[in-house]
Amino acid sequence: MDKAQPENVMSWLQSKPSLDDLGAKYPELWENVRREIAELVTNGNTTTLQEYLKRMTQEERLYSINLHKNRGDRKSVAAMEQLALRNRMAYLAIKQHLVSEATGVEKGKIRFNLLNGYLAQKLLFHDGLERKPVSIFWFRLVWPLLWQRRLLMPLVQPEGIYCFYSKQLIDSLAALIGDRNCLEIAAGDGTLARFLGNKGVRITATDDYSWNHEVKYPGFVVKRDAQEALQLHSPQAVICSWPPAGNSFERHVFKTRSVQLYIVIGSRHRFAAGNWDDYDRQSAFEFGEDIRLGRLVLPPELNAAVYVFRRKTGAVNSLANHA
Repeated sequence: MDKAQPENVMSWLQSKPSLDDLGAKYPELWENVRREIAELVTNGNTTTLQEYLKRMTQEERLYSINLHKNRGDRKSVAAMEQLALRNRMAYLAIKQHLVSEATGVEKGKIRFNLLNGYLAQKLLFHDGLERKPVSIFWFRLVWPLLWQRRLLMPLVQPEGIYCFYSKQLIDSLAALIGDRNCLEIAAGDGTLARFLGNKGVRITATDDYSWNHEVKYPGFVVKRDAQEALQLHSPQAVICSWPPAGNSFERHVFKTRSVQLYIVIGSRHRFAAGNWDDYDRQSAFEFGEDIRLGRLVLPPELNAAVYVFRRKTGAVNSLANHA
């Protein structure tokens, strides 16, 4: 094992090292994680993968809490370091597995050929990787003609693109938000806020810029973490597209008293996006999956879902006393 100081390790992890980098630096730990993941994949059960990541995230959170109570305890710091490394390795290994399952490509570059690339560009983008609201009519017509369509998401995800928004989805979200002042958290390149703003929604896009190794942040996306943005803007509506699994920022949405509506665009697989522990633990909002809206998130192979949280009348937030 590398003998780097724990604080340096945690700082290094924040730079989002690749799985290859992690494995090279911590070969023994990677071998243990690799064996565990191999056993889970052999079972072929996504629920098992979900529970594995959930367990790792819970353990990491518990140690994080203990660190605040026992600062200077090197054993606790070292244990936290190990769990953080394992969690990052597991996440990247499972993601790599899902990509290879979707594309059939395990090694080397994933590329569209000329025709598939041209059709995908015209269907989904204005220019370069600037997304446009997609016509469902044209999508249903053109998408089946792309015989390399399973390569699309593995190609664009490294650029911070996790889905495409149909025109019908944007219209429906704009109607759902109505005249509420809206805040987008973890906005990335601001595409969703830009589309909604063009429909007349009063929306501010914010992000902490922690994914600048993947995302090109435009000037209108305000550099501000979710907690600070919620406190500053006191929004009535909040929206988030593909929040990272097990994130620590969504809980602040449920603790913000001004919020009446929270919309999450993510995955039907709980391990892939969102903090489901906080979703289930909060009691101030009723929430459920809007199947109609989920079908308007593209492409359909994502198994995307839209979850809508509505504040209960007179509800008391059970997360209000949690940090």
